Amino acid sequence: MEMAYTVTVFLFGLVLGSFFNVVGLRVPLKESIVSPPSHCTNCKRQLTALDLVPVLSYVCLGGKCRSCGQKISWIYPLMELITALLFAFAYWRLGFSVEFVVAMLLISLLVILVVSDLAYMLIPDKVLIFFLPLLLVGRVMSPLTPWWDSLVGAVVGFGILYLIAVLSRGGMGGGDIKLFFLLGLVLGTLNTLLTLFVAASIGMIVGIVVLRLRQQGRKTPIPFGPSIALAAILVYFFGDAMIDWYVGLW
Repeated sequence: MEMAYTVTVFLFGLVLGSFFNVVGLRVPLKESIVSPPSHCTNCKRQLTALDLVPVLSYVCLGGKCRSCGQKISWIYPLMELITALLFAFAYWRLGFSVEFVVAMLLISLLVILVVSDLAYMLIPDKVLIFFLPLLLVGRVMSPLTPWWDSLVGAVVGFGILYLIAVLSRGGMGGGDIKLFFLLGLVLGTLNTLLTLFVAASIGMIVGIVVLRLRQQGRKTPIPFGPSIALAAILVYFFGDAMIDWYVGLW
């Protein structure tokens, strides 16, 4: 039975992942997420049900539009698959619980923001505002220990990123700052600080690799959202183990 539940959650994640692609690409442009229907950005043909099966349609079509042959971004199936895998993993770890709902909300938020940041280097305020009350209610129903750690984490996460932005004179985006307020609510103080450290480490490695591959200057902008998202997921599920491992070194 557990396997059936896991597969169901996985399929649910695939469907939502497809929807999150739409949200992440349209909201920053202030477009409706329901109209017009999904279509090829090149030939404008409205996509049919056969074109919209998560992951499978991309594979069967060879990553190209059925009509004009325009290449379809690999980001679409990747984010669908990542959403599904993370949903299934969250269920495996948490079961059907309020915390599982919190995990799905966090995953959903981060997937949307990664799509948006990769496409436009922008973390939309509308997405953050939408998820803020949902995550707040989730944390009230499934509180951290102590319960006020969520509030402190939110203030600390926002405050540190804001300070970095001020000291670096714009080196940190406003969306990243607001995102850490939400992450603080979910993760608490210590795990928020750990997320910042892990995100900075991932971002540094990614930045070095990308700049080397592109042979561009140090001032080339690189989206930080994916690094934050990866760090937040790692800390959410494995933060305690990571901290115990580090303390054990001493």
